[in-house]
Amino acid sequence: MHQLLLAVLLTMSPVLELRAGMPVAVDYALKNDVPVFLVAGLIIAVNILVVFLVFIFLDFFHGKFLKIAIYKRFYEAHLRRLRKKVDKIEQRYAAQGFLALTLFVAVPLPTTGAWSGVLIAWILGLERKKSLLAISVGVTIAGIVVALASRGVISLF
Repeated sequence: MHQLLLAVLLTMSPVLELRAGMPVAVDYALKNDVPVFLVAGLIIAVNILVVFLVFIFLDFFHGKFLKIAIYKRFYEAHLRRLRKKVDKIEQRYAAQGFLALTLFVAVPLPTTGAWSGVLIAWILGLERKKSLLAISVGVTIAGIVVALASRGVISLF
């Protein structure tokens, strides 16, 4: 059970997300004779839940936390790096918008997951419902890809 809790915590963390949590959860399922699709579904659901939590944080607490110097420095440093990615995506895929957001989140690489997708949508001021749907679909695609890779069904490289 500790391994499953670790998988959930990894899934909730920025950068690592389900790319780290899914393999741990799949390993847990295989060792404990639990259906892989159940733990994969749990990990995907947790990562989608994070999308809602990050939007709530950005909407309600971000402005208050900007008054704290250490938070402001952290935010500004990460915003600069993310802004470069957002600019590239915006230039290439301006017409496709939400499809581009879905594909960005679906790529199972660090810094292309739900947290980054939420930040991109928030920074660009994209429509919330469409953004939630696009990011959720991207998380689901990434979750399936990582789960299949964890089982050895597909190879990512």
